[in-house]
Amino acid sequence: MSWRNATIAKVRAVECTFEPRDWPWAAQEATRIAAHWRARVAERPQLFDGRVFLQHRGALEGDVFRGAYLETRYSSFLAWRDFGFPDKSVRNCYAAAALMSSDGAFLLGEMNSHTATAGRIYFAAGTPDREDLVDGRVDLEGSVLRELGEETGLAADEVDLTAGWTLAIGPHDIACLKLARARVDAAALQMQIHAFLARDPQPELARTHVVRRLSDVEEARVPAMTYAYLRHVLGGK
Repeated sequence: MSWRNATIAKVRAVECTFEPRDWPWAAQEATRIAAHWRARVAERPQLFDGRVFLQHRGALEGDVFRGAYLETRYSSFLAWRDFGFPDKSVRNCYAAAALMSSDGAFLLGEMNSHTATAGRIYFAAGTPDREDLVDGRVDLEGSVLRELGEETGLAADEVDLTAGWTLAIGPHDIACLKLARARVDAAALQMQIHAFLARDPQPELARTHVVRRLSDVEEARVPAMTYAYLRHVLGGK
C-alpha cells in the first residue's frame, strides 16, 4: 500500500471503546491462519500469540475520531495483514509516538531481527491490547506512553505530549500520531535510547534513525501511514 492512499486529518480527540464481538473471517480461515502461524514461528521463534484489538467501527465526527474494537489473537491479525487485508470489516487502528528532539528532528526506530516486522522503520507504536483498556475505554494516549517506554526506555516525564492528534487514515489501518517532544537534542536523545537498547537482552529495536527531511529515511522501509505523516509534516522535503 502506498502513502498516496492516506488521508491526513487533525483531530482534537480520539475516543475509542472496547466492544467485543466475533470476527467471522478469523473463524472461517482458522486452518490457514494456524498454518501461517506455524510458518512464521519457524522463522522467528520469539513471536508470541497474544491477544490484540482490531477496530470494527470508526469514523470522524467533527474534530473527534470515534471507534470501537474487537479482540482477536495476534496470529489472526498477522495472517490478515500478511494475506493482504482480505477482510474489509476491520482496520488496525493504533497509536504512535511521533518522537521529536528539542532541535526539531524526528527519531524513528528500526525493528529488530526477531520481530515480525524486522528491518522496518517506525515511530514507537503497537496494536492496542488489554493493557490499554481503562473502564471499557481504549486509552490510546496511554498506549503512546507505554510503547514509547517499552521500545525506547523514555519515561512519561521525559517527553511533552502535544494536544490533539494527527491521523493518517488508510484502507486497512489508521495511525493515530501524537507528537512527543523530548527535552534534549537529537544526538543526546539517540545516545540515550541506544544505551537503553544495549541494556535490554532482547530489545524490540535494533537502532534509531534521525529524520530531519524525507531523504533521511528510505521510503520502502517505512509503513505507508508513517511515511504519509512524515510527508505531511516535513512538506515533501
